[in-house]
Amino acid sequence: MPVPNSLLLSYLIGKITTSPCRRKSFMLKRAFISSLALLAACGQQEPTGIASSSGVQETCYSRGELDWGGPFTLVDQDGNTVTQDDYKGRYTLMFFGFTSCPDACPIIMERMIYAFDSLPENLQEPRAMMISFDPERDTPEQLKQYVSNEFFPDDMVGLTGSDEQISAAAEEFQAIYHRMEMRDSAMEYSFDHTTAIYLMDENWELKSFFLPTETPQSMAQCMANFLPEA
Repeated sequence: MPVPNSLLLSYLIGKITTSPCRRKSFMLKRAFISSLALLAACGQQEPTGIASSSGVQETCYSRGELDWGGPFTLVDQDGNTVTQDDYKGRYTLMFFGFTSCPDACPIIMERMIYAFDSLPENLQEPRAMMISFDPERDTPEQLKQYVSNEFFPDDMVGLTGSDEQISAAAEEFQAIYHRMEMRDSAMEYSFDHTTAIYLMDENWELKSFFLPTETPQSMAQCMANFLPEA
């Protein structure tokens, strides 16, 4: 599995954890995702974000200077083989996870929905995307059911592939994951994984990324610098 080459990269991509404890019908979405997060809650404090507005902007832009998010070949929720070129032409907000993730992934989804709701009305919302670490359970059919949930962002994309394809994609984003066997659990296994959220532009180039400590409001403030008008 891919591992960053320095402590700095480890900090930048966020803590590895499985336990961080459209405006249409948004309140329903908020309630649903919040309930998932509560089921996963473990006493996590409210994220503090970045302290100052100038700090938000400086960090927002500087993160896009990293050479992350290169080419990939994966399979989408409809069973089609896709590459990064299929997702050019629109901004994408994406993360790595898996559909049976009990805690971190519902919290990531909650933060993304809050961030979308915090965007100015005149801006085009980015596409939401999850790349699954778990091809054994996350078949295209399973991913399609997951991303089609009415409470998730509109037109959300789910991607999977072979172990080799997923590992190669994760390496492009310096995303770390580790399968953990759980012999005494009905889940049988789970994953520790990076919980960073990545913002890719229309040319599939990294514009910024967000750590678990950052608020949805600071995420929206950063994205608003880049997103085109709807």
